[in-house]
Amino acid sequence: MTGRIWAIALNTFREAARIRVLYGIVILVVLVNLVTIVAGKLSVHEETRVTQDFGVAATSLFGSITAIVLGVMLLYSEVSRRTIHAIVSKPIARAEFVVGKYLGMLIILTVLVAGFAAAMGAMLLLQGEGATMAIAKALVLAWLEVAVVAAIAIFFSSFSTPFLSGIFALAMWLLGRWTPAIEDATRDGSPVIKVVSRIALEVVPDLHLFGISGQEVDGATVSVHNDFVSWGYVGMSAGHAVGWIVALVAFACVLFHRRDFA
Repeated sequence: MTGRIWAIALNTFREAARIRVLYGIVILVVLVNLVTIVAGKLSVHEETRVTQDFGVAATSLFGSITAIVLGVMLLYSEVSRRTIHAIVSKPIARAEFVVGKYLGMLIILTVLVAGFAAAMGAMLLLQGEGATMAIAKALVLAWLEVAVVAAIAIFFSSFSTPFLSGIFALAMWLLGRWTPAIEDATRDGSPVIKVVSRIALEVVPDLHLFGISGQEVDGATVSVHNDFVSWGYVGMSAGHAVGWIVALVAFACVLFHRRDFA
């Protein structure tokens, strides 16, 4: 089983590497770096701060967008091209196929996040600075967010069309980013809003855990420029991410198993 899943993952990686959208995202990352240079020059003695903020934000944003694009395209493409019939006719379980697709996506997303991190590191070196431990933690958290978003996308893609899957995944990503506001609504909103908000908190991953620079954690403000979270927090966030990934991929396997390709 492991060999079959790995074979599907490698094939998915090769397939994803040929998608032109990825090259457009790489170009956007280059443009963001150019904007970083301009913004840094406009900020007096704040070049390093701007580079770090832009770099972490770009990794989270473009990584998540890429995860949604790949998630809604790669699984559905097998159905639309009818290649899924040849695949399921072989001794490959549908669950193995879904898991292999997710792992293949995760490999290429990891490569992209590493590329984003390398670009930010190069910018910092040009400015005479080096990467800090806080930046390393922030990038790990961004990678965890991207991995969860990929699982969200493949979950919706397991039973819906690319357009609807993209809309659903994007909405879930935004809601996950807005969990603090949703928590406020559970305390201060009307009874109906409180109920809806509480349900949303139960069914939406808390993606705010992964993008907390400039926010409060346990009553203290954390930032990649000063005091940031500990590796213990990163480990706790990793546990949250793994739990959601396993649950979403498992549900995707169940739904894909019941899907009719006739």
